[in-house]
Amino acid sequence: MRVALLRRSAPEPTHVTVIHADTCYPVTVRRRAAARRITLRVSSATGEIVLTLPERTDLSTAQRFADSHGAWIAARVAKLPERVAFVPGATVPLRGVPHRILHWSTASGPTVATTAPDGAPVIAVSCGLPHVARRVRDFLEAEARRDLTAAVTRHAGALARTPKRLTVRDTRSRWGSCSAAGHLNFSWRLIMAPPAVLDYLAAHEVAHLAEMNHSDRFWRVVAGLYPDYEEPEAWLKRHGTELHRYG
Repeated sequence: MRVALLRRSAPEPTHVTVIHADTCYPVTVRRRAAARRITLRVSSATGEIVLTLPERTDLSTAQRFADSHGAWIAARVAKLPERVAFVPGATVPLRGVPHRILHWSTASGPTVATTAPDGAPVIAVSCGLPHVARRVRDFLEAEARRDLTAAVTRHAGALARTPKRLTVRDTRSRWGSCSAAGHLNFSWRLIMAPPAVLDYLAAHEVAHLAEMNHSDRFWRVVAGLYPDYEEPEAWLKRHGTELHRYG
């Protein structure tokens, strides 16, 4: 009996490389059935360069398209805000106030927001040096969950509504969301913004428990919960992207 061997085609690369002015730029390749043309973007949140292709576009065509936009890629990457790692000495905002990360001790202990001997605001971390970044992120996420839980409880009470669940994650495309099932989801990075911004986002998503749309009725609900919502909304549009550069 003759057994036919099926040759599997090699999987398509998930990245291509664009070289411009002796600098290599890795570009993520994504195919989308709904795409009608090749598009190229640089994420202001993550710095990722993404090349989106229609299903039938040949990869070599996509590579030529990306190569022809090398100067554009370089210019966009150069404009990205400098990233700030969670390392000792780095300054990160907490509720809108700059705090310096202070490696307080190598002995394991709680991470706290306090003041240094000179009176400057600090996030004091007590752990081994390799764990500082994780401890800082865990601290910020816990603080965000605490503030969001309080704000959501307050706004939901005003509407006599009860969300089914509250989740805090590192979302990239939106600061908050509300599902049809009443699940609220928020970005932990809101804890770095001024408190009014986090409070407004909580009111915004709670309002969706009453109106699952962005109609005039929805905005009237928002205004009832947070009358001066235009200012924190404008802050997010102006400065929100900057929050993604931390960590």
